[in-house]
Amino acid sequence: MQNGHNRSASATEVFPTNRDATDRLFGEVVNRRKSEIDSNLQISQSLYAFQRYGNNLGRMRKNHRGFFSGVLTALTCVAVVVLVYHWSSGGGEQQEMLSSKAVPLWTAEEVLSWLEQLGPWARPYRETFQQEKVNGRLLVILGEEELNKHPYSIENQAHRQALLVELDRLKTLGVKPPQNLWEYKAANAGKSLFLVYALKRSPRLTIFYLYLFDYTKTFLPLLHTCCPSAQNNDPLLNNRFLNMQLQPSRGQWVEFLVKYCLVPYQLIAEFAWDWLTIHYWTSCFIIVNAMLLSVLEVFAMWKLWRRTTIRSIPLMMWNYWWKVLSQVLAFSLLWPLVPQFVYNCFFYWALYFSPVINIDRMIRQVMLFDRQAR
Repeated sequence: MQNGHNRSASATEVFPTNRDATDRLFGEVVNRRKSEIDSNLQISQSLYAFQRYGNNLGRMRKNHRGFFSGVLTALTCVAVVVLVYHWSSGGGEQQEMLSSKAVPLWTAEEVLSWLEQLGPWARPYRETFQQEKVNGRLLVILGEEELNKHPYSIENQAHRQALLVELDRLKTLGVKPPQNLWEYKAANAGKSLFLVYALKRSPRLTIFYLYLFDYTKTFLPLLHTCCPSAQNNDPLLNNRFLNMQLQPSRGQWVEFLVKYCLVPYQLIAEFAWDWLTIHYWTSCFIIVNAMLLSVLEVFAMWKLWRRTTIRSIPLMMWNYWWKVLSQVLAFSLLWPLVPQFVYNCFFYWALYFSPVINIDRMIRQVMLFDRQAR
């Protein structure tokens, strides 16, 4: 048995040091075994096939790593070009600034920019606001009576009500509500980076954290987007912001809890799907990444079921909780010291490169599962 093991090691060239030591100590026995193997055609063919399989497997792994390394390198170059263009052009800088600037501090130009972003229906009133030089302080005191009289004279009741709803949002939030991902990132830099990594790493704990500490601003919009209610037919509440602040119905809670327990990454995918018309490619990256993470979670649960005993589960859960809490603590302490450039690199890496890394992880898991099945 020992000589057979040494012969296999010699054929696959895995342990050259043990092979040399065996040749010196048991040279006569090794030579006799070699002669026996060479004279047996069936054994020689089996060893040759085994060695050829090992060589092919090594080349496949090398080509596999080389392919994905090339993909990552190419994506990194593209990302650098896009980031440099974005930062150098300063696109969307004014809108991002409004998302973090108090409304009373807005200038007349910033009020006009906010008015244009409301949609085509608000453009006819731009000239009036420009002539009156309405700044942030004047904007927050406008009411229905002022909008109905000269000089504004907004006779269209639907336009007037829509403008009043937007003004109420500004007064409630104190800043311009983010309309897209980049405005949200500018207004909530730390939270956006935390959510990008935390939802990828531990979606259930992160959503539970949002329920406890960020219920109104983040949890309710997530729940209403992923589990919309069909009972709200009141035209007075036909506003996205107001609908997001309503308390969920029992049916919404049941649907949400089922998805939360069984397929938490589907909640992320459904939320990204809702923003597909605004951020098409970014939403596609998030949806693909959520699908990959769901598959990887299935593989992890299968491995846990096959290899883990019941007694070791509490220790594994404790280690996992401790790892997550330590990462959150480290993030809270180091976040104020992180430069903006480093923050952007981490954010875009998690947003756009994670799907490529998870594809690589999934292929490795499939190959491992295939080898184990054989």
